Amino acid sequence: MEPTPKIVDISTYLPVLVDLMEQGHTVSLTITGNSMSPFLVHGRDRICFRKPAGPLKRGDMAFFRRRNGAYVMHRVCRVDPAGNYYLVGDGQQDIEGPVAPEQVLGVVTRVCRKGTWLGPEDFWWRFFAGPWLWLRPLRPLLCRAYGPISHIWKKGGGSPHGTEGS
Repeated sequence: MEPTPKIVDISTYLPVLVDLMEQGHTVSLTITGNSMSPFLVHGRDRICFRKPAGPLKRGDMAFFRRRNGAYVMHRVCRVDPAGNYYLVGDGQQDIEGPVAPEQVLGVVTRVCRKGTWLGPEDFWWRFFAGPWLWLRPLRPLLCRAYGPISHIWKKGGGSPHGTEGS
């Protein structure tokens, strides 16, 4: 029997997850918000993350706490010489930073996207960690074009790769 998901206030839940990470555990949660779309979608997808073993690099997804106390998960787009991070959501153009290494609570190790678990070895993970970062200035145009194109693929009975649900 599958457990019934329970909705818990984030201010209660996240400190528990952070404590578990500090103890060396990998934790997971369901994505909320749209900043990581189109890779990760609000309410549909989940992430697993753990305490970083060392400095993060470009393309890593960092779970961090802003100075105002908000918890955020975005992708590292740049690391400055002092080791500070500059991050951006996959659905955003504006870069946030500097984020000090001590603000980073976790690094994403796996994601459950559209019901399938993906890791760093998978195509979509690599695409969003690499080319999608370079395409940051073009993201609004690409996302506007994707809508009509995806409807054409769906009407044609499949994806451009010939398989459903890619």
